[in-house]
Amino acid sequence: MSLKLKIRLSILVMLTLLLGLGGYTILTIQQLNVGTRSIQRANFRSVEYGEQMLRALEQLQDQPAATAPLAQLRWALTREAANITEAGELELVDTLTQQVAEYQRLVDDRAPTPQQLAKLRQLRAETHRMMQLNAASFNAQTARTALAAGRARHTVLLLLLLSTAVGLGLIVRLPRVVLRPLRRLRADVEDVASPGPATRVSIAKNDEVGAVALALNRAFGYMQDQRSVTRAALATERSRLESLIEHLDEGLLLLDPERCVLLANPVARELLGRTAADLVGQRAEELSRESTLLHDLFRPLLEQESVRAGETPAPVMLTIHGPDGDPTYYQLTLNHIVSRNRETERTEFVGHILSLRNVSDFKKLDEVKSSYLATISHELKTPLASIKLSLMLLQDERTEPEERQRIADGIRDETQRLLGMVGQLLAVSRLDAGAGIQLDLQPITLAEVVAYATDTVQPQLDDKELQLQVELPADLPAARADVEKTTWVLINLLANGIRYSPRGAALTVRAYHHQEQLEISVQDCGPGIPAQYHERIFQRFAQIPNTTGHKGSSGLGLSISREFIAAQGGRLWVESQPGQGSQFRFTLPLATPEKV
Repeated sequence: MSLKLKIRLSILVMLTLLLGLGGYTILTIQQLNVGTRSIQRANFRSVEYGEQMLRALEQLQDQPAATAPLAQLRWALTREAANITEAGELELVDTLTQQVAEYQRLVDDRAPTPQQLAKLRQLRAETHRMMQLNAASFNAQTARTALAAGRARHTVLLLLLLSTAVGLGLIVRLPRVVLRPLRRLRADVEDVASPGPATRVSIAKNDEVGAVALALNRAFGYMQDQRSVTRAALATERSRLESLIEHLDEGLLLLDPERCVLLANPVARELLGRTAADLVGQRAEELSRESTLLHDLFRPLLEQESVRAGETPAPVMLTIHGPDGDPTYYQLTLNHIVSRNRETERTEFVGHILSLRNVSDFKKLDEVKSSYLATISHELKTPLASIKLSLMLLQDERTEPEERQRIADGIRDETQRLLGMVGQLLAVSRLDAGAGIQLDLQPITLAEVVAYATDTVQPQLDDKELQLQVELPADLPAARADVEKTTWVLINLLANGIRYSPRGAALTVRAYHHQEQLEISVQDCGPGIPAQYHERIFQRFAQIPNTTGHKGSSGLGLSISREFIAAQGGRLWVESQPGQGSQFRFTLPLATPEKV
């Protein structure tokens, strides 16, 4: 039997019981209504007419000759004669009619009052007998109606109990009949969906549930085939994704919607100093209490009250100090993961991604840029202010000619200084543009180069009272180099030495012949440079910690100098220790004999 037929039969049984109960109830009520009307018509009205007759007799007793009460008595007696329903009631009505006629004759003959009152007493007695007869009949019929109503009530109650029992049985049985196969089907489907060995849904009966089970078996068979086809592809994609995440150079943490860590790649684990077991499975709120670093890491996530589609917090700069104490700067970015559900056609929130990108180089470059702009602004402002002041003095007519000449020489020196700085900037811009370095290589004499460079910086030497020492061998061979670029490098090294040397100290220029190269060095008595900064000072815009109070340069001279020397086939480096001064050295190739 199908489920549909079982449900229909159950509903039909309930409908039959309801119709039977309703029909019997209506019939019983109709019968009781008819009986009540019959009692009212047969006895209640006769009793009512008797009461009207008694009231008329009371009035006649007070006024025996009154016509109105006598007329009312006759009217009530006439109505009663028309409503005779009980045995013996007709004889009583005839007796009452005869006695009323006799009373009328006594009144007409003006009989003595005692005779009239005696007749009224007889009329009252007969009236009471008539009323008692109808009252007794009324009580008997009321008792029979009550008995019938009681039987009907018991019958209705019995039918109601029967309907309730059948209804409760259907309430208990029908869902069980319908749901039991569905529950069995659900359990079979869960067994098939679980990793267990079950692969088919059992078909118990040939009904609707059986048809569904048959369809599910076909669907599961197709799904098994598709699963076998896609399992390998999913495994490949998962391995590829895990490999990609594991080899990212950025720290990455993946969290679920409840802010529980699902994945942390090696970079993130190394930065946080935690193993995968310490992070995976832990909530962000709990981890943030363990250290300041974890608190700063999860702060953007914990401070966000709600997640809205398309709303991404701004990146945050996070500083992590390494074992050596040096700060490393990371850009912390929080992204919300959303996925498109194809079944519901809705965008669902599935988690968070925290990424840590190392931006130390960009941070340092930004700091270097800011320092360079401050330095170059100061370097440009000083000569410009000096030139402005000198021009104001030249405009003064009271200035002596000798003083004017000195001021003009100062303007020339400051202008030359500005041209030098602008030349550095132009050289850097040409190198960055990929224009390369244009060289005019030819045999040069180092003695002439050193003499020109020292003459150029002589005013600065005199200003700080430095003692310049030049140590050049007499038999020093010629070098193959660009005289302009080489002179520029030597002037830059001498200017740096003058800047950092204390007043009255010595500044030494030496040259050596070493194998197939010439080596030139500039030795100063400055504060010295720590070994960890020996290479950094040759980077553009590089600035090193300065505790001596000396003002740094623009950070371009040494970088350009190294590129000039490297382009000529040489090398530029520094040898220095804190407190022992610095020695900048560079090499140049020897000129071949046929080109000397």
